[in-house]
Amino acid sequence: MALINSFVSWLMKKRIHQIELFMRYPHEVQAEWLRKLLYTARNTEWGKKFDFKSIQTHEQFRDRVPVNDYESLKKYIDRLRKGEQNILWPSEIKWFARSSGTTSDKSKFIPVSQGALEECHYKGGKDLLSIYCNNHPETKLFDGKAIAMGGSHQIIEINNESYYQGDLSAILIQNLPTWVEFLRTPNLSIALMDEWESKIEMMAAATILHDVTNISGVPSWTLLLFKRVLEMTGKNHLLEVWPNFELFIHGGVNFAPYRDQFRNILPSEKVNYLETYNASEGFFGIQDRDKSDDMLLMLDYGIYYEFIPVDQLHDENPRARALEEVELHSNYAMIITSNAGLWRYMIGDTIQFTSTNPYRIQITGRTKNFINAFGEELIIDNAEKAISIASERCHAIVTEYTAAPVYLEGNRKGAHEWLIEFEKPPRDLAFFTSTLDTALKSLNSDYEAKRYHGMLLEEPRIRVMPPGTFYYWMKSKGKLGGQNKVPRLSNDRKYIEEIDKLGIQL
Repeated sequence: MALINSFVSWLMKKRIHQIELFMRYPHEVQAEWLRKLLYTARNTEWGKKFDFKSIQTHEQFRDRVPVNDYESLKKYIDRLRKGEQNILWPSEIKWFARSSGTTSDKSKFIPVSQGALEECHYKGGKDLLSIYCNNHPETKLFDGKAIAMGGSHQIIEINNESYYQGDLSAILIQNLPTWVEFLRTPNLSIALMDEWESKIEMMAAATILHDVTNISGVPSWTLLLFKRVLEMTGKNHLLEVWPNFELFIHGGVNFAPYRDQFRNILPSEKVNYLETYNASEGFFGIQDRDKSDDMLLMLDYGIYYEFIPVDQLHDENPRARALEEVELHSNYAMIITSNAGLWRYMIGDTIQFTSTNPYRIQITGRTKNFINAFGEELIIDNAEKAISIASERCHAIVTEYTAAPVYLEGNRKGAHEWLIEFEKPPRDLAFFTSTLDTALKSLNSDYEAKRYHGMLLEEPRIRVMPPGTFYYWMKSKGKLGGQNKVPRLSNDRKYIEEIDKLGIQL
């Protein structure tokens, strides 16, 4: 295995030169990809509808092709799922990544072309390893096994053709080259299981038999596996089970609220953490510097990027900006055009740029995952940072949480209600509440203004939930595992009332 480790590490580092090229010439690389995408799709239904052949500039592209969301593309995607082809993209599309977001009761099915698999998702996986090996030349990552916390997929037969839909992670695992099986655990029969509780049990039993060096997955579900491994082995921490463990690759949610839990279960400074931005729609970013809180925007993955300022989202004709037009530390909704036929598609995430040389980003929230009942415009980024500040100052560890508005009623003022499940509760809940409130004020001037002397918004109302509340709520929604995550903020009380009701029953 040492020989394999050395060879793979050398191979990965060769990609660094290409990454440095798009870092040096970002605008040229993006302009070239727009030309390629338009040329490739010129004879599709959409290419003819918007006359892709005559589009020469970003301005023409922006003026002619509308910004889309899932609802505006759904009728075309439904046709693809029924077996029609050459609608949005010329190559055959047989894979559909089921969106696991909990902000909607309905699943979204994102088309995944073979090109998107190879030139975007897998390229992103190779690049994160290239970057890691470049930053850690002493790595022994490939001496042991890797775990991927994958979801599940199902096969649908249409006109004697097989079409596949499921979590993106399951699609990626299913399509991995055969030789990768030698480097990962558990086997496919376990990794792609549907029933999450049995899956965790079998994953724990299978993986404790191997020398695991790295794992990738959403933090909450990864912790669930880790804790089951410790229960099975009777060990105090994971390094007693996997002494050569060195890397956790995470994404999907802000890692800050989970950091203390991981440090407790992986008590070594030698364990590294690497954030990625890999969504159903594409692989967008990789943390390229140790201990940084931003990610390098990957510009040569068959994706053309545009950005709409969040404060202009509800304008009648919001103007999307090209990469060279963005400003630092402004909130943008990200728009992508991809090699799977997503044209000027609003993915629902908001980001901000921390650097423009090279282009690095942070995820700040969701376009539809916020609280703005009183003009406070509270976004996920504010909530995650405030929870981290309050947890650190109060020596608490938060497992899961969600928040929603309490509306004005009679003489009662408005407030935000927070349902929080603690692994380690604060000694003084009132002080934790005050600290959270102060942190939110420092992070969000609109929230601070609405909290002025408590004239409109009162102090947050925190309810401590019984252990397992969020887990059982996710289970009741059929959302265990994979890329599923608890909605942090909601502008209505639907989720919080469901979770509260379940908590009372436990």
